[in-house]
Amino acid sequence: MMKNSMMNEKIGIVGAGLIGSAWAIVFARAGCQVALHDASPQALQGCQALLRKNVGDLAQHGLLGEPVETILARIRTVATLAEAIEGAALVQENVKETLAVKCEIFAEMDKLAAPETILASSTSWLPASEFSADLAGRGRILVGHPVNPPYLVPLVELSPAPWTTQHTMDRAHDLYARAGQSPVRLNKEITGFLLNRIQGAVLNEALNLYAEGYASSADIDIVIKNGLGMRWAFMGPFETIDLNAPGGVVDYAERYGGTYRDVAAGQLPNDWSPALLAKLEAERRTVLAASQIEERSRWRDNRLMALVSHNKAQPK
Repeated sequence: MMKNSMMNEKIGIVGAGLIGSAWAIVFARAGCQVALHDASPQALQGCQALLRKNVGDLAQHGLLGEPVETILARIRTVATLAEAIEGAALVQENVKETLAVKCEIFAEMDKLAAPETILASSTSWLPASEFSADLAGRGRILVGHPVNPPYLVPLVELSPAPWTTQHTMDRAHDLYARAGQSPVRLNKEITGFLLNRIQGAVLNEALNLYAEGYASSADIDIVIKNGLGMRWAFMGPFETIDLNAPGGVVDYAERYGGTYRDVAAGQLPNDWSPALLAKLEAERRTVLAASQIEERSRWRDNRLMALVSHNKAQPK
């Protein structure tokens, strides 16, 4: 748990939806003064209940070092973009995932923000170069892609545009790390960054196996959650193979590399066809009604909280 290592630093959050509200918790928990803005007054009002519910859940799992009210008091909703940005060390953008909207909001933020303010986007797919190329302050703009929800899953991917300065990358890395996140640096841009490309590869093969009738969607889920996911919860694929052969990575490759190459040669892109998705949707709805998705999402978050609590007690 962070011990107010960022006390009194201001963070601006633009967009008060699920991700924006979650970022507000990340930084308020770290001791920051958070200014949360949304163009929709209804969204700003509606996020209050979500913030209280999520911070309350964290408290129940022993994941807060301070009272709920102390953390919530650090999050202030503001009516204008200028109020959110003024005096901020970092502004985290979380608006609609379209290039046109990103270009518009970053143009506005670049005009309003002081030169030293870092401007970061939570975009899941868009490279920073696509919405910062023509801006005067483009050197302080980057992608800070989180995992939902960032107050539980600490990864944040820092992806620079070709013109993002090293100073910006270093400062952003420091800010996110001090807020309790696990920032990773991309050396250059790529659509989808690291996490979504790895997740996409897994989804592609999972959909292929499902489409070709090798197993049900439920059993494919079990392969991950009770198989690969058990190890992936605390180590990555490279460490996994390093430990899965007595001689490490090269030994593993000598044993299984040829087979993996043969399998990969037959893995085709899945076209995510409407018929396949309709079949998957019908199968999922037999185990979880659409009306229960929000409730199940909260169950997921509470399971993550229990995992975070467990992991904090384990040696690195």
